[in-house]
Amino acid sequence: MTTEQAGLFTREGKQVPLQGVEVTGELLGGHARVRVRQRYLNDEKRPVEAVYTFPLPSDGTLSAFSMTCAGRRIDGVVKEREEAFRTYDDAVTAGHGAALLDEERSNVFTAQVGNLLPGEETLIEVEFLQAVTAEEGSVRWMLPTLVAPRYIPGAPSGDRTGHGAAEPTARVPDADRISPPIGQVQYGLRLDLLVDLGREVVVESPSHAITFTRESSTRGRVSFARGEVALDRDLVLTLRSPDTSAVFVPLVTHRKGDGPGTFALTVVPDLLAMASTPPKQEVIFLVDVSGSMDGESLPQAQAALRLCLRHLREGDRFNVIAFESSFRSFQPQPVPFTQRMLEDADRWVAALRADGGTELLGPMQAAARTAPDGVLVLLTDGQVGNEDEILRAVLAERKTARVYSFGIGTNVSDALLRDMARQTGGDVEFIHPGERIDDKVVAQFARALAPRVTELQATFEGVEGTELAPAELPTMVDGVPWTLLGRYTAPGSGKLTLRGRSGKEPFALTVSVNFPAESDRPAVEKLWAAERIKGWESTGLIGRRAESMKKRIVELAVAHQIVTRYTSFVVVEERTGDRRASGQPETRVVPVNAPAGWAMFDKDKGEADAEGGNVVQRPGARNRGGSAQMPPPPPPMRIPAPAAAAPMAPPSPSPMMPSRSVSVVGEMAKSASGMLGGIFGGGGMKKSRKKEMERAEMAPMDSYDDSLSEEAELRESRDMAPVAHEPEAGGVEALLGRQLANGLWDGAGTGPEPVRQARGTALALLELLREGITSGHALHGAQVKKAVEALLNLASQLTGAPEVAELALGVAWLVAAGPRTRGRIEQAAKPLSGLAARLGNDVELRQHVDTLATR
Repeated sequence: MTTEQAGLFTREGKQVPLQGVEVTGELLGGHARVRVRQRYLNDEKRPVEAVYTFPLPSDGTLSAFSMTCAGRRIDGVVKEREEAFRTYDDAVTAGHGAALLDEERSNVFTAQVGNLLPGEETLIEVEFLQAVTAEEGSVRWMLPTLVAPRYIPGAPSGDRTGHGAAEPTARVPDADRISPPIGQVQYGLRLDLLVDLGREVVVESPSHAITFTRESSTRGRVSFARGEVALDRDLVLTLRSPDTSAVFVPLVTHRKGDGPGTFALTVVPDLLAMASTPPKQEVIFLVDVSGSMDGESLPQAQAALRLCLRHLREGDRFNVIAFESSFRSFQPQPVPFTQRMLEDADRWVAALRADGGTELLGPMQAAARTAPDGVLVLLTDGQVGNEDEILRAVLAERKTARVYSFGIGTNVSDALLRDMARQTGGDVEFIHPGERIDDKVVAQFARALAPRVTELQATFEGVEGTELAPAELPTMVDGVPWTLLGRYTAPGSGKLTLRGRSGKEPFALTVSVNFPAESDRPAVEKLWAAERIKGWESTGLIGRRAESMKKRIVELAVAHQIVTRYTSFVVVEERTGDRRASGQPETRVVPVNAPAGWAMFDKDKGEADAEGGNVVQRPGARNRGGSAQMPPPPPPMRIPAPAAAAPMAPPSPSPMMPSRSVSVVGEMAKSASGMLGGIFGGGGMKKSRKKEMERAEMAPMDSYDDSLSEEAELRESRDMAPVAHEPEAGGVEALLGRQLANGLWDGAGTGPEPVRQARGTALALLELLREGITSGHALHGAQVKKAVEALLNLASQLTGAPEVAELALGVAWLVAAGPRTRGRIEQAAKPLSGLAARLGNDVELRQHVDTLATR
């Protein structure tokens, strides 16, 4: 008779005390309040300490931390980081129960739970707040579920202070605190989220199969359709109003008693009417071709890049940099955007292949140095460890350059991308598996080239607004929600005027504000404090001023109970009698999943590596007695170091560059076939994917790995959804492939070149219209918009050919979806009486242009 072990175990055979994670909370009006509960159970015969490294949104604000054991809930308090650790360590050493929550990065946290008693369940709850902004009635909310393996550059250096799989290096000294071990994970995630945005909403998820239970006309609850899912991908929810004209409340306040009040004001600026001819742009595209981009991510990046290229205008300058362990460029320097360069760039991008590490520092420096006043567009799925080093380098090289990033795939260095966007006046979009990328690419790149207001100043009239956050007002971009937080000393009504510059023109916007005497939205106060602290943390002070700023941050964080890089949450349960532990608890490090779509370490190699193990004591503990056995870090790999970018034809292999030692954690090949495979080729099952499915069929029924079934369920739900008719791709794509860099098509018929091009473009757009493709089309809408813009610019040259002018502007009206564009067409059509009278009747207009097209 054999006895089988029960419970969760590491590769070394040690039991894992984490039993599961549950997310609850509310999405209410202007903010989200979310609680993450971790359930621990010690199945061993002696007390243990659990260490779990997990992610939270980088733009979230931790607002509460508690521990529940033996039926008693104890709330944590925020203290200065080292003081919090000493409180925790002293309590554990004395045999009491304790828990500590440290911020490692703005999106990476570590929970340590000490003296988990045998057979006793302990609940750890982390609460965070997020500002929720809506655009055109739509809200997007994302929750990361695991700390993905990341690229760790530099040679090993320094002492370990954490339990991670990676060794600290000179460039990433905290690598051992941000690299939890990957292992066989059987704990899962549950969800119960209340949604109430004050109006009817439609709730969808591109990442998971969900159930939405409506409780009233405006509120309902979201849960997973399968109950429990694996923590191997981001949870993404989209909430949209059936009424796309719905606007969310722009001003939210909080004030109690006689103290100061806090406000959050959001405006959505309409700057298009002020815009003059857009200036010529210099754009550098950086595309990640590291090994982790293999599979889904690289085709998505290539598709995004092709769409971005087609947004450029003649006269713009551009270049493309592909990076992995080294980097190379399409051309030695930025080149003018012409038809030939567009075709050459298309071929160069299409030939890119994924391999190597994610060395982002060199290419970002080169791009910022090449175009210090330009637009940098980064497409990556990478997790890197040296975020601060990269950010400092970019800020040092740029002048006014803005960074716009696309984070592609399941796990990305979102904190770095958000920081680059915030500190350069750019933006960031995250594209998750299951989402179409086209709308996001079009929207963000349009924002990159959109009218904007800089040098903003705020002036209050009738009321007083103080301690504004951000202190340096961010750039305002056409159509993008813009938020200002601050304090007010006394209630009242008044006005806020924002002044700045839009290009060379002065800008002013005045909004009415009402600061009430009483208002109960405490989340606003914490959001203000967190934004204030973010501004202080980014000042880059040194010496005594840095120490003074650190003290200021700690004081504000403790006052508002907010976790920062300098403060931590700690909770202590005073124990007596049999519940008070003796001796030192052994440490159990909780392993995490590999991200969905990434191949795990080779099974045999992983088992061989797991036979060894580094002994790592709990950071700061002295003579603790117990130790934590950790999987050894992967061996260092020799890969090329960054060097100056050089032009290179993509099919040719890049020359090896001088090598140096780096630690690579998690540059694993992705195995799932890309969601755009049907468009860009391929469609058969990859061998690695087939093997995964074979292993899944052979796995025992009680093994918890739902990644395959979750993906299958999502595919099934999409297959069952109604699908709009799509035209046959060959003819449409061939026609779109003939569009010139200036947005027009080759001329048709007789007459001067502008007349011929206008006619040829109108006929091409009319053919697309017959296939159901307009400016609102998800995949091809960007090219249609560019063609309409080109026709509008050409309209003044068509006065001698009124029928061609009517054909061109009539077709432009029919394919243009936006009211702004149609307003410009209407203005251009005023001299054409035969057209102007028909613009309000699409049926009559369609008949008219069909007739003109046959002449």
